[in-house]
Amino acid sequence: QVQLVESGGGLVQAGGSLRLSCAASGRTFSPYAMGWFRQAPGKKREFAAAISWSGSTIYYADSVKGRFTISRDNAKNTVYLQMNSLKPEDTAVYYCAADSFVDPPKMTQGSYDYWGQGTQVTVSS
Repeated sequence: QVQLVESGGGLVQAGGSLRLSCAASGRTFSPYAMGWFRQAPGKKREFAAAISWSGSTIYYADSVKGRFTISRDNAKNTVYLQMNSLKPEDTAVYYCAADSFVDPPKMTQGSYDYWGQGTQVTVSS
């Protein structure tokens, strides 16, 4: 079992930045690809970004490409999502997820084995 805990969400004005963190505990000796997904009010959860275990393969959704950066520190069992130039449409609950298939990382939710509880990001206009 792997437990994932997100942090760093909050309220920010449009154009601002936030950095989300996802700390993993439990079976962290096993390599995992990691993903960030988000769910806006009234919408389905969607893919945002994913990173392989080594960090060599990274994917972004078109909606966040050029504004968000995913990274990881395996020594700290933590993955990050740096979000810049935030827009009101980025408002959502952001979830991190772990996939035991390490490379390439997946963009489909069903591929992920473990999920965090989510952290709220609200971008005001």
